[in-house]
Amino acid sequence: MPPENSARFPRTARLLRHADFERVYKQGRRHFSASMTVFYWPRPEVGTLEVATLNAGAGPGSGLIPGLRVGFTVGRALGGAVQRNRMKRRLREAVRMTLPDTAIAADVVINPKKSLLTTDFAAVRNEVTRAFAVIEQKLSGRTDPETAAKRRAEAGSPKPEARGSEGRS
Repeated sequence: MPPENSARFPRTARLLRHADFERVYKQGRRHFSASMTVFYWPRPEVGTLEVATLNAGAGPGSGLIPGLRVGFTVGRALGGAVQRNRMKRRLREAVRMTLPDTAIAADVVINPKKSLLTTDFAAVRNEVTRAFAVIEQKLSGRTDPETAAKRRAEAGSPKPEARGSEGRS
């Protein structure tokens, strides 16, 4: 008996094309965590992308809807096919369980580390949740009060002298 449609990772939430993966890697930003590296790139507004995408021959399912699209890459250096597939299944399930309903349009690529296989699934879910929160925070322009206060304190403090500049003529 197949699972319900609501329990699946929807196709509209997946990153599928090689060009999209390349764009995220080359133009996007990174977020590092203990067992994965998350690359993300904000997609342009629907109106500006729609004409170019339709002219390129992409169909209606080409990601013109707002929200996050997530893809996974697991290199051969991380193990055999069984280990790599296990990593992808764990990540896919963690993303499915924590995918936020956000209006931010962004493409996300999750690249796991070898430690993902031995990490507890609850910890993997927490890392994915934290990564999505960071992405939403960075792309929406919001900052939490602690980070903002820390940045203001650093900006107001005098910069230390450069090393090795004393005593030189």
